Amino acid sequence: MDAINGQQSFHQRVKAAGVLIAAGIVFGDIGTSPLYTYNAIFHSGEIIVPEKALGVLSCVIWTLTLQTTIKYVLITLQADNKGEGGIFSLFALIKRYYGKWLIVMAIIGGSFLVADGIITPPISVASAVEGMLAIYPDLPTVPIVIAIIIALFLIQQFGTQQIGRFFGPVMLVWFTFIGVIGLLALSKEPSVLNAINPKYAFDLLVHYPKGFWLLGGIFLCTTGAEAMYSDMGHVGRNNIRVSWIYIKVSLLLCYAGQTAWLITSGKATDLSPFYNIVPQAIYLPSVILATLATIIASQALISGCFTLANEAIHLGFWPRHRIIFPGTVRGQIYIPFFNWALMVACISMVLYFRESKNMEAAFGLSVTLTMLTTTGLIALWLRAKRKPLIMVLSVTIVFMSVEFSFLIANLQKIKEGGWIMLVVGAVITGIMLIWRSGRLQQSLMVKYRSFNPENLQRLIELSHQKDVANFATHLIYLTASKNATEIEDKTLLSIFSNPIKKADVYWFYHVEIADEPHLLQYSITTLSANNVYHVNLRLGFRVYPRVDLFFRLIANELLKSGELEMERTTIMKYAANHIGDYKFVIINSYLSFDNELPFWKALLIRSYYNLKGIGVSDDINYGLDQSNVIIEKYPLVFKDRKPLKLERI
Repeated sequence: MDAINGQQSFHQRVKAAGVLIAAGIVFGDIGTSPLYTYNAIFHSGEIIVPEKALGVLSCVIWTLTLQTTIKYVLITLQADNKGEGGIFSLFALIKRYYGKWLIVMAIIGGSFLVADGIITPPISVASAVEGMLAIYPDLPTVPIVIAIIIALFLIQQFGTQQIGRFFGPVMLVWFTFIGVIGLLALSKEPSVLNAINPKYAFDLLVHYPKGFWLLGGIFLCTTGAEAMYSDMGHVGRNNIRVSWIYIKVSLLLCYAGQTAWLITSGKATDLSPFYNIVPQAIYLPSVILATLATIIASQALISGCFTLANEAIHLGFWPRHRIIFPGTVRGQIYIPFFNWALMVACISMVLYFRESKNMEAAFGLSVTLTMLTTTGLIALWLRAKRKPLIMVLSVTIVFMSVEFSFLIANLQKIKEGGWIMLVVGAVITGIMLIWRSGRLQQSLMVKYRSFNPENLQRLIELSHQKDVANFATHLIYLTASKNATEIEDKTLLSIFSNPIKKADVYWFYHVEIADEPHLLQYSITTLSANNVYHVNLRLGFRVYPRVDLFFRLIANELLKSGELEMERTTIMKYAANHIGDYKFVIINSYLSFDNELPFWKALLIRSYYNLKGIGVSDDINYGLDQSNVIIEKYPLVFKDRKPLKLERI
């Protein structure tokens, strides 16, 4: 109850520091969208028609109102899982009500959010750096963008808590800047504020020639909305809501100012409308500020991808990877595999598209699919909270209609480069589904044996056998069985096969990943005092499973409470700690050659085992000190081959 009250207090309180952090972490992506959104809608040399300009501004105003403000800020932020947000947290929150079929929705949404993370840093940084072309027309922007991206990914391994303190102030300056220059440009054509009337948006989409297809570019103004929900656990719900008021006003002023410039100039140029409203006296500082803002936005997105990957790993959607905690900031993680994979993918995007205007074709399509899945999951969450059916249906219909319209408009981007994001998202989805299905198939093949008195007595007798040399003082096996009365065949085979593994104390550890993000609990069953224990570890899906550390903590706690008494042998007399030496035995399976499987099942299982190659071994997975680990292997037979008739000649 205290934890729940603590989370409620965390989300309810509003502090200046929290609002500042929210500006730096949460709104980086959506806050840099004015750099490139109008570039995707108004092309160089285009004669500006007021109907189009006002219609686009009206669509932007109502997109930021409907999608960002109402859907995410007011509704979606309510769905917190013990304080955490994001699509995987939402899935973990509601799966108990609807079953496992929601897995596919969550996996698709998460996969395309990662795909969006591959294109966002390149387009953000490129759009900022290209502002220098107004001063240096022959400047090679591609090497500069690549250099910034490489530097950005290189610093991840050192942690970002030192530079992170500057994110909020820099972004606050950025939002103030875009609001002020927007207001200055707006003062020359204040009539564009008439676009607040949704009639202009309606006329653009219905009456203006090919106006509906402009939604593909308009959607870019809200692509960072999903980050609000994902980062809720870092800054708190109300801090996001309060800071959004200022952020939204700044964004609308900036878009209105760009619209005013377009109408007064009458013609779009090669230079982005954003840079055209920047006063010449501060042009160079503005490019530097824009570059800093895009770097911060990219940093926030990279951190978000790490968090998303960590949740996917702990929920069993993705192979295990090495996870590092480089700083002291809660929730800050670094995953080397994802860091370098994202870097290579981002650089590939820059080399393929070259310019930000080309990247816009691939941008937005993937995040539209994520938003659709979030809408579906939010509708189910509202129903699970027993909200009135008419309310749930209204919310679902409105947002599904808006997002399907964006999706249809974005489909035109497929030939122009959007296919890349679809392929990336589909590949990530495929990997997640194969990994999840393969793990389930493997778990079904594990054979359990009742840990009956006979088996237990045999283990106790071995523990007290003086004629057999000690293998270790403590021997720990990781078990998939939550039930203390069951044990895997492979574990007993490991203990009683040569070499016989005699230990003073046998431990069987079951690690359970809970739906809550930061849970850290354990329960223990004493099968035989001072000889055999079964431990059930319940860890949140954001907690790194440092089982080696947890074992030492639990063993020492049992020693203090008297539930475990260690015999003061000669070895224990000289031991460096109170518990003596210990060994973890990891039993890995491999696909036996004696299998005969149908084609599709064989493909699934072999793909699963191949995917293990991109992950880490179980000792790293469970945070075990390698000096305390023994690795064993056993063959896994899903279906025996037909008996062979071997003829002797």
